[in-house]
Amino acid sequence: MSTINTIESDQFELVSGLEIHVQLNTHSKIFSSDSATFGAKPNEHISAVSLALPGALPKLNKEVIEKAIRIGLALNCEINQHNFFDRKNYFYADLPKGYQITQDNSPICKNGFINVILPNGDEKRIGINRIHLEEDAGKSLHDQNPQYSYVDLNRAGVPLIEIVTEPDIRSAEEASALLTEIRQLVRHLNVSDGNMEEGSLRCDANISIREKGTTSFGTRCEVKNLNSIRNVRRAMDFEFNRQVEVTSKGERIIQSTLNFDADKGTTSPMRAKEEANDYRYFPDPDLQPIAISDEWLNAIQSAMPALPKEIAKQLIAAFGVSKTEANLLAEDTDLYNYFNEAKLEVNNQKSLVNWLLGSIRALLNEQNISIAQFEVSPKQLATLINLVDEKKISQQSALQNLLPNLKAGKDVLALANDLNLLIVEDSDELSSYITEVLAKYQPQVQAYKTGKKGVLGLFVGEVMKLAKGKADAKKVSDLIIEKLK
Repeated sequence: MSTINTIESDQFELVSGLEIHVQLNTHSKIFSSDSATFGAKPNEHISAVSLALPGALPKLNKEVIEKAIRIGLALNCEINQHNFFDRKNYFYADLPKGYQITQDNSPICKNGFINVILPNGDEKRIGINRIHLEEDAGKSLHDQNPQYSYVDLNRAGVPLIEIVTEPDIRSAEEASALLTEIRQLVRHLNVSDGNMEEGSLRCDANISIREKGTTSFGTRCEVKNLNSIRNVRRAMDFEFNRQVEVTSKGERIIQSTLNFDADKGTTSPMRAKEEANDYRYFPDPDLQPIAISDEWLNAIQSAMPALPKEIAKQLIAAFGVSKTEANLLAEDTDLYNYFNEAKLEVNNQKSLVNWLLGSIRALLNEQNISIAQFEVSPKQLATLINLVDEKKISQQSALQNLLPNLKAGKDVLALANDLNLLIVEDSDELSSYITEVLAKYQPQVQAYKTGKKGVLGLFVGEVMKLAKGKADAKKVSDLIIEKLK
């Protein structure tokens, strides 16, 4: 980019709002009993309802309502206890009915917000305009045959929530932080797996620019179907620069729907942007309005788990861990669930936190696996930690010998015994090792006696070698100090 363009871009700010589509992890679709599971053969999970055959009527999946309310509560939304579905009319080859069942005038959640933590540590509040329920469309496949496009309707009718933010986002970094927190929330609340690669979480970005210091909104363009946080950032950066360049030339931004080319990192027009009246919304006559009773809403609220930010505060207060460490544990749902299982068996919960955020996390990163793929069960790890804390096995032996050999279902203590890792309790045996080491390092012994206490580590290390790690380092240190008096 030229210097002139850089100067011009500094005169503008990005204004963006996101439309985040979250596929709910229900077993069946939103309006039929067809499976909503990902990965089936093409058109395996379809029925008369998914195919929109004449006379087929939708029936609402109750679990969808509960999951939408859970995420609405987490995003500080008002829950609309009386809402209904609408028909959104448009033609796609993979939309069998010729319309989509969605919510227009009466979304299930509205007027919320989320506070996101930015990379520099600042907190930014982003408003949530609404969360509405809708069904997904099918999928058109254009690369299977040189002459024809194929249609897979497995995804048709899969339940979605669409989280629509206010235009409060001012940078790609803010959008990235928001998506990261939304993905963590939906996983934590068990409403979605948040897998962007499989399409469980998708994003459309509405992007416009305006001169800094002004409050009016510019003409927005919508970039569709961004399937990774990285691509959201790239699309925003490219589109901001494109709109700045167009405006700087005195040309007009045309409101349009854009496609993002992930290979080139560029946007291109798909079609002119539709307005609400193009979709001819009207209430769906085949579905009754949804009535959420006070009792039902209260039951859902009572069953809500603590949210990651609350969990992090509790971890800091209980264990004195840093804010970064607490967030690592609180924001990884699988890791936090592992912790909750293991803490029922471990004697010292602070030790458990230290192991999970230290040695175990390093091991997982080294093996490039998640805690969900870790073969050692929470109970096994708790037993191993107890053995270390009770000084029945050294931490070094636990990490280098016991943990690598620990398989699912194995008894930890029995394995430690089989591997001859249990710490030697015989003081006479340790005393003989100490005598041998001190005799070997007489110059260092004299140095110690003249005040050079740093050589103590040498003596401890040599004794531990003779004991093959099966000794308590502190006990060895105390015995050496006693012998050198």
